[in-house]
Amino acid sequence: MKIANKFVTQDKVDIIMGSVATPVAAAVAQVTDDAHTVQIAWSPVVTPAGKDHWLFRLPQSNAVMAHAVIEHMKKQGIKSVGFLGYNDAYGEPWLQAFKPMAEAAGMTFGPVERFARADTSVTGQALKLVSANPQAILVVASGSGAAMPEVSLRERGYKGLVYQTHAAATSDLMRVGGKAVEGTYVVSGPAVLAEQLPDAHPSKAEAIKFVAQYEKAYGPGSRNQFAGHAYDSIIVLEKAIPIALKTAKPGTPEFRAALRDAFEHMGRTVLAHGVLDWTAQDHWGYTNDTGVMMKVVDGKFVVEK
Repeated sequence: MKIANKFVTQDKVDIIMGSVATPVAAAVAQVTDDAHTVQIAWSPVVTPAGKDHWLFRLPQSNAVMAHAVIEHMKKQGIKSVGFLGYNDAYGEPWLQAFKPMAEAAGMTFGPVERFARADTSVTGQALKLVSANPQAILVVASGSGAAMPEVSLRERGYKGLVYQTHAAATSDLMRVGGKAVEGTYVVSGPAVLAEQLPDAHPSKAEAIKFVAQYEKAYGPGSRNQFAGHAYDSIIVLEKAIPIALKTAKPGTPEFRAALRDAFEHMGRTVLAHGVLDWTAQDHWGYTNDTGVMMKVVDGKFVVEK
C-alpha cells in the first residue's frame, strides 16, 4: 500500500492499521498508546478509560450495533433473550453493552454461555440455552466461527430467533452454516448491502464503489464487513494526512500528534460503512442509526424491512 509505505520513515512507524481480531487489536493498542503512535483498528476494540487517546476504530461500536438489535427485537415482540458468545475481548464487551439495553427494554436476560475461539463444540452451552428456551439468542462470534454455535443450537432443537453481530456479516456464515442459519438476523454496517440501500442513504454511493472494486478483485459475493473497514481506512487517511502534513514532517513525534489531531477534527466523513465523525471525546464516531439489520434468505443477506 503506497500510503503505508510512504509513512514508514527511518524505521519509525507513523500509523498502525489493521487487525480484524479484537484480542490482537487490544494488545496492539497498549503498545501504540505507550509509543504515542496512531492506531486505526478494523475491529471494535474496547480499552480501559483514557487508553484510547491514540486509537481510532473504523467498525461501529458494540453499543451502536446492540441498539439496532434491540430495536429489531422489540418489533418482534421478544421478551426473553439468551447469550452465547466468545469469552474474550470481542464477546465480553458485547455482553456488557447488550445486557443493560435488553433489560431496559423489559427483556428477561439469560442464560449467559461463553466459549473460546478455538473450541470446536459448544454442546454443553447449547443444551443449557435450549433447555431455558428464550425467545431469541444472541450469538457473538466472528467469520466462519459464527456458524458453529448456531448449528449446534439448531441441531439440539432450538426453534427461536437467532441474532448475530457485525463480525458475522460475511458469506462464510452461510457457507459453513448452510440451512441451519436460514432466517438468522445479522446486524451489519451498510457496506455489506450496498445495492439494497435506499438511494437517499448517505453511504450508498461509497458502498457501491467498495463492492465493485472488491468483488472485481476477489469475485462475486466476496464482500464482507471487514473488507469494508479496510476500504474506509483509505478514505480517512486520504483526508487526514494532508491536514497533518501542513504542520509536521512524517517520521517525527510532531507528525504523529498532528495526524491524531487531524482525525479528531476532520469532521463528518462519508464512508462505505456509515457516516463517521471522530472527535477528541469520541474515537468511535458513529450514531445509533448506523447499524443495518439483515436476514439470511435463501443463503443470502437481505435487508430486513
